[in-house]
Amino acid sequence: MKKSSIFLAPLAVLMLFLSLFSCNAQEDATNQKDAQVSEATIRSSFILDRLMDINPTKEKIQLPEEDDPANQIAPYVRRIFEDHNGHLWFATNQYGAARYDSSSLRYFIKPDGLAGNQVTNFMEDKNNNLWLSTNGGVSVFDGEKFKNYTTANGLPHNWVWSIHQDKSGRIWAGTNGGLAFLSGPQFIPFELPLAKIEDSQVRFSPKLVRCIYEAKDGTLYFGTDGGGVTVYDGKDFRHITKKEGLCDDNIVCIIEDKQGNLWFGSMFGGVSKFDGKNFTNISTENFIGNNECWNIFCDSKGDVWFSSEGFGVYRYDGENLTNYSTDEGLGVKAVQTIYEDSNGILWTGGGGGLYRFDGTSFFKVVKRGKRKYSLLPMGDGC
Repeated sequence: MKKSSIFLAPLAVLMLFLSLFSCNAQEDATNQKDAQVSEATIRSSFILDRLMDINPTKEKIQLPEEDDPANQIAPYVRRIFEDHNGHLWFATNQYGAARYDSSSLRYFIKPDGLAGNQVTNFMEDKNNNLWLSTNGGVSVFDGEKFKNYTTANGLPHNWVWSIHQDKSGRIWAGTNGGLAFLSGPQFIPFELPLAKIEDSQVRFSPKLVRCIYEAKDGTLYFGTDGGGVTVYDGKDFRHITKKEGLCDDNIVCIIEDKQGNLWFGSMFGGVSKFDGKNFTNISTENFIGNNECWNIFCDSKGDVWFSSEGFGVYRYDGENLTNYSTDEGLGVKAVQTIYEDSNGILWTGGGGGLYRFDGTSFFKVVKRGKRKYSLLPMGDGC
């Protein structure tokens, strides 16, 4: 592992008084192909080999056909989430959502009622219903069946990137066409004011809301595509952009650490840490290998983990940055998710499948046996 000491010096002061994948939804284009996958076969259960076991020898797990992509949960794992039952959910790029209940793995796709086969995020509401944002709308799972919301139910766009329930109980969805909140049976579009940015690098849509985060004080932060962060306190809006010291205006992830610092992950500028007054930016200019950072996670120890495209993950313990990549067994360079479960096991996923961490090294998670059904591609995989 590669470790470097850093002194996080402030780079800019946030002026709080300031006023304020494109991937088109692949809806009907894949419907006929999806129907070719039978519900009976997709519901097959698979035992995960050594999923929860920590390898005491710290050697790489060698299993038959370990490198066969068909033996992975999925070639691309976008998000990981643990529900109130202790079940682990894995969002995949084209095979829906996979649920692991400590003994078997079950896949949920469109024939099971899911809105879309690409799942981008999870959220569990106050009634323990599981919400999934997908490329075909929003799905809510009550443990038995799905209920879906699409543009027919008020969503601005069926390609949904983020889902969140705030402290008041309101459910928000960030889509390729803008933000919306649920009111009764319908989503209501909620227009976010656009920041005035010169030469904005919009990758998909200026209305895209990639991520939604609620700080401890109830303030909502919306990460946008080329517009920085839009902040909403329930009454007023303000913007946080590169002009105020943010690392980049294409924000894909926002978290708050145990000290109350806000962290922002970006497409083109690396990572920003904001302590309420000053920004500290971590980028290729100082410590990390690539400025594309898709996920940030604060673990139970208070360490902050974040991804760097092509360079695995980094852990920041308050003083040092430690890099974990192929030398430490992490075969996922394009990491899109980092997650710690209730047993203290750290997981990563992305392009390359699913891995877990034993404190020193990462190990691939695979299934026993081969899949007995065909899996469908999803176009360009945005």
